[in-house]
Amino acid sequence: MKKPFIIALDFSSLHDVKNFLAPFQGESLYVKVGMELFYKEGLAIVSYLKEQGHEIFLDLKLHDIPNTVKNGMKSLASLDVDLVNVHAAGGTHMMQSALEGLEAGTSAGKQRPLCIAVTQLTSTSDTMLKEQQLITHSMQEVVTHYASLAHQSKLDGVVCSTHEVPSIRKAVGKSFLTVTPGIRMALDSNDDQVRVATPELAREYGASAIVVGRSVTNASNPVEAYYQMLKQWKGEHVSQ
Repeated sequence: MKKPFIIALDFSSLHDVKNFLAPFQGESLYVKVGMELFYKEGLAIVSYLKEQGHEIFLDLKLHDIPNTVKNGMKSLASLDVDLVNVHAAGGTHMMQSALEGLEAGTSAGKQRPLCIAVTQLTSTSDTMLKEQQLITHSMQEVVTHYASLAHQSKLDGVVCSTHEVPSIRKAVGKSFLTVTPGIRMALDSNDDQVRVATPELAREYGASAIVVGRSVTNASNPVEAYYQMLKQWKGEHVSQ
């Protein structure tokens, strides 16, 4: 994974995806397919995006008993996507089973999809952590602990907010992937995200990848917004 800029295709249909991607004709993108789109379109959306030459993060956040997750990942591996994920809260046995399923389902001669674990959603606040999840440790401690469990389970990395990246790198090393959603431009609305950051801050903190949704998909000119944020992510000068 070479520090990709992942666009979250948070649309409700393949038709909407095609309309969004039309201005990017000829551009090979890294895109995220989440629950809404996958549950609506199924395998067709994955097939279409692969035919167009895009890399795919299939963001289904598996969280179930180990055997179910193993069999689910075995099926997902056959889709030839590039990145999948589970919830770290499922524990080490479940995460290890996810890898076993991916390896079993990956065709001979193919590279298995990378697998990362969700630590805490970027919509989760410290108040929610304490009052609703009844977790008394700080967000930083919880996320770093989950990252350590994912690392012990031999996963490739985690999903976390930009703000936890430095502590995760300190705990498990720089080669462990940190994929950071909740990325916004400085003046954009946070919407339902809490732990947000700009592409520049994510780069400075050492994130492996960023996931950008509404700041690009809801922009009046998505292509312009994409390239502006991409430049900031790469550390290039952005004209004001």
